[in-house]
Amino acid sequence: MGLQQRPVSTLHERESYDVADFEVPTGREEEWRFTPLRRLRGLHNGTAEGDGKVLVEIEAAPEVTVETAGRGDARLGRAYVPADRVSAQAWASFAEATVVTVPKEIVASRPTVLRLHGEDATAAAYGHITVILEPFAEATVVLAHRGSATYADNVEFVVGDGARLSVISLHDWADDSVHVSHQHARLGRDARFVSHNVTLGGDLVRVSPSVSYDAPGGDAELYGVYFADGGQHLEHRLLVDHAVPHCRSRVDYRGALQDQDAHVVWIGDVIIRAEAEGTDTYELNRNLVLTDGTRVDSVPNLEILTGEVAGAGHASASGRLDDEHLFYLQARGIPHDEARRMVVRGFLGQLIERIEVEDIRLKVAEAIDAELDQGAADGGARGR
Repeated sequence: MGLQQRPVSTLHERESYDVADFEVPTGREEEWRFTPLRRLRGLHNGTAEGDGKVLVEIEAAPEVTVETAGRGDARLGRAYVPADRVSAQAWASFAEATVVTVPKEIVASRPTVLRLHGEDATAAAYGHITVILEPFAEATVVLAHRGSATYADNVEFVVGDGARLSVISLHDWADDSVHVSHQHARLGRDARFVSHNVTLGGDLVRVSPSVSYDAPGGDAELYGVYFADGGQHLEHRLLVDHAVPHCRSRVDYRGALQDQDAHVVWIGDVIIRAEAEGTDTYELNRNLVLTDGTRVDSVPNLEILTGEVAGAGHASASGRLDDEHLFYLQARGIPHDEARRMVVRGFLGQLIERIEVEDIRLKVAEAIDAELDQGAADGGARGR
């Protein structure tokens, strides 16, 4: 398939399966200006040979079918066409894909877990995952990323009419890892899709979730929690494309960052096309800055091409811990570090509590506590 131009100006203006249809990024492009290209290890310019390995271990619900598929499988690429060069490179370079299928009208009895484990960050690897929910099926899928890797992949979710899919994507990579991922959901009539992206580990992680609708009644909720330490670059770039009437979307991403050169980027792009009357959408990004030396870039974009909408809005806010909150807690005998922990827990906990799998919810809360403990220890060391 050749290059396709979209009829509106967005951060994802072009789409193609062919790497050659995308120029090598220089960093001056709008979609790449926040990403430190030198840290991508060649994933963006064709120099990263795909001789690395990211292993996929699968623990599937008994009602769910999981298969390994070759590049020619007709189920691959149904929901998503690459929108930038790294995504196209991942499409051109993966050797085999993992396909998860939930049959029609089946309700999975437990989550299906895909554990992706990197063995070596010095060699690049490419991957592809397709999750298909047939009409009126219901399932929860967990994507757990760990280990050391230089990895680019595409993940597509095909949510059939009346189906319900919840996805929890954990990015808990080792400190030397680079991960560039595109996650695209395509929703049928009255389909519901809920996504949780939790990004904690890695040197550079750039995740691009996107949603499109095939018929009225689609409902998408995209949530994200992230915590960046010194030197980490964590980037989330979202696109919700409302092209049919009477669909709904909600976006809520929240993050915290601490220590020198911690950098978080959030781009939220929502399009309401002329034919998408009755759309109801809202997107929110909030960031909590815990120390000096950090950087936040938060850019909400809302493009409305019809006056007939049920609701549309966006908001973005980044700021420091509220001194009054800390003073209130400390005045009641709570030590500073514990007061700090309580405020951050409350800030991120509203989204963590939405994660429906209890053991993952607890692990994420524990990981946030560990980040705060490390920050307090580093702060104490600096104070001495």
